Amino acid sequence: MSYLFIILLAAVLVYIIFFRKKVVKAAEIAGVNYDELLDVHVPFYRFLELNEKNRFEKRVREFFREVRIEGVGTEVTDVDRVLIAASAVIPIFGFPEWKYKNLTNVILYPDTFDGEFQFEGGNRNILGMVGSGYMNGQMLLSRAALVRGFSSAAGKENTAIHEFVHLLDKSDGATDGVPANLQPPAFAAPWLHLMHVEMRRISAGKSDINPYALTNEAEFFAVAAEYFFEKPRQLQQKHPELYASLSSIFGQDPADGGGR
Repeated sequence: MSYLFIILLAAVLVYIIFFRKKVVKAAEIAGVNYDELLDVHVPFYRFLELNEKNRFEKRVREFFREVRIEGVGTEVTDVDRVLIAASAVIPIFGFPEWKYKNLTNVILYPDTFDGEFQFEGGNRNILGMVGSGYMNGQMLLSRAALVRGFSSAAGKENTAIHEFVHLLDKSDGATDGVPANLQPPAFAAPWLHLMHVEMRRISAGKSDINPYALTNEAEFFAVAAEYFFEKPRQLQQKHPELYASLSSIFGQDPADGGGR
């Protein structure tokens, strides 16, 4: 077999793989009524003004063009895709030019999975994860947690938003709870101080923030962001300083948007 033939064969295979990915992505987004699905399933979108809704839908379409969504052990529905895209858009809605350059695939599992990415067995307790090492560029999500995050039973929690906030945090090279790409360097010290003050209040049982935030600064940031987007008025009332800092970080004021 000649080298020329091998090169031509490799080129054909690359073309087929690339073309198939483009076709699958196009099929995933063709004919979907974004506005209807978003209005039914995403409260954040529902309370936006019309021009902002149009901008949100545009960002959803951009996400579909840039990130592949795959199911493992479950079929990915149009609702699943819209919820994943909405989870990605919500934290970056205040940044019109933002792209998730550190994400290529979202892998959807039917429910919890374990540290070996298995969704069967008795040690499954993971709802979402941003991949690292050989899994860099991947996000893993539980479909059950994804759907619950946008349901009336969600409360202050939204797993998918939590994981996309981790991606934002990670975009500066360190998942440390300090989103250096979103704020000037002078913001870091007061933000860390505020986090540590609130972590002490959680430890003392004097805060309604999920105790999972005590894991480390990165988890505090993601947990607080869930609260910020899910129950903004409640967060603003109970934790005004934290709300103000998160509003500055994300460039958004959801408590003023007529929402929850």
